[in-house]
Formats: sequence, C-alpha cells, structure tokens
Amino acid sequence: MPFREINSKMVEATLAPGHKLFSQRGAMLAYRGEVSFTPNIQGGQGGVASMIGRRVAGEAAPLMTVEGSGTVMFGHGGHHIQVIELAGDTLYVEADRLLAFDETLRQGTMFMGSQGGVMGMVRGQVTGQGLFTTTLTGHGAVAVMAHGGVIELPIAPGRDVHVDPQAYVAHHGEVRNKLSTAVGWRDMVGRGSGEAFQLELSGSGAVYVQASEEKL
Repeated sequence: MPFREINSKMVEATLAPGHKLFSQRGAMLAYRGEVSFTPNIQGGQGGVASMIGRRVAGEAAPLMTVEGSGTVMFGHGGHHIQVIELAGDTLYVEADRLLAFDETLRQGTMFMGSQGGVMGMVRGQVTGQGLFTTTLTGHGAVAVMAHGGVIELPIAPGRDVHVDPQAYVAHHGEVRNKLSTAVGWRDMVGRGSGEAFQLELSGSGAVYVQASEEKL
C-alpha cells in the first residue's frame, strides 16, 4: 500500500524511481527527497479519452503527477481521509473527493443513470454531485476525503444497505444502486432538508459513509 495514515487528516506516500501517483492539485503538504509535481493534462491513467469524457460530464478535478524518490505528505481542507485498497475491482467516487491514488489504477467515468435508470439520474440531482461519477479500476490504493470520518459497510446478497445520499462517499465491488423514496424517512431519521430519498445498494462489495451530510 503506497499510503501510510499519519493521522485522520494526513497520509504519507513513499515514492521510488519509476513509480508515480496522481493527486489533487494543492494537496501536497510537505515532502522529503527528490520529488517532482507536474500538472496532469491527460486525465490520469485513463489518458486523453478519459479526460475528455470527464470534462464533458463535468466530473474532472485538477490533478498533478507526483514522481521521484522520497516521501510526500498529503491532506486537503482539514478533511478526514480514508485509504481504500482495491484488489482488481472498481471504486465509484466523486472526483472532488479524490485526494490521491496509485498509478496502477485506471481512471474513467460512469453515467449514474445507467444504474437504476431514471432514479439514478434523480440521485445526481438530489445529491448535487452531478449525473456522472469517477471510476478507478485495478490493483492499488486510493485516498478519499470525507467530513467527520468514514465507516465501511459491507454489502452482500440479501443484505442490502440503505444510505442517506448526502452521507454517501464511495462504493466498490459488484454493486447496483438505486434511489428509493420513503415518506417521512428524512424527517424522522435523517437530518436533511426533508426530501424522502434513500440510496439503496445491493450486490457484493462495500459502501463508505461519512459522519456528516455536508458536501466537500
């Protein structure tokens, strides 16, 4: 794993020659050694096609390439950081929540309406996070940001998980999501603006939930 958690709001990455990371611009806090930081114009590991897709989707966040030999500390805005290790599967996460990720992961975009049809599109409107989401696929580690810390909830066949859309951070695995309604749910057990929506995730994988309904 390229990231070591220093505390809940800072991670450290160790770089060796021939190895590089992608990080959100402005996320570097300090570094030791011979390390270079280059604005990334090709959209990460997915190349130009991936970059164009994310820009059309409005799902692009400014990235920089980090490479060399040394250690780099990352953090941003005092947000809590969760390190997620992928073992060949796909992580679905909003672009502005990405702090840094390994070069071994392939970046892309997915139209949320393709999971849950119309309700998938409604989810984007409700959360204010758009109709597209960023995907990272392969073997490697990702550092994502959240408010108030993160809990990982496993998803298994027959054990669906329902999440407040405003508290959703990311999910991975063979998971389908749909937005469902429950009259009075937000008023009784949520703390949002009264919309009776909940995000239902089913399949096999995990979802990451933050301890806040606040966007980054």
